[in-house]
Amino acid sequence: MSLTLPEVERVAELARLELNPDEAETARQQLNGIFSLIEAMQTVDTAGIAPMAHAQDVSQRLRADAVTHHDADGRQRDMFQSVAPETGAGLYLVPRVIE
Repeated sequence: MSLTLPEVERVAELARLELNPDEAETARQQLNGIFSLIEAMQTVDTAGIAPMAHAQDVSQRLRADAVTHHDADGRQRDMFQSVAPETGAGLYLVPRVIE
């Protein structure tokens, strides 16, 4: 696959990017280089190779999903919230960011 200059300009327009002609040509060359690499990688025979999540054979140690601390009377929560700018009903109050 190879991109043309009008295709790169259309993608830049959709992404709301302003590219001058030199930048558009540079982007076209770079994108075509990426597509060439992908095409080369797709020619590799991967039959019989199991997919893997990581390049090394590693796994995470998991712990039990259990409560490790009980604060039934709320003293620790009150201590933490004592330094917060605003709290209410046991919650941290923050400024509205979306109206």
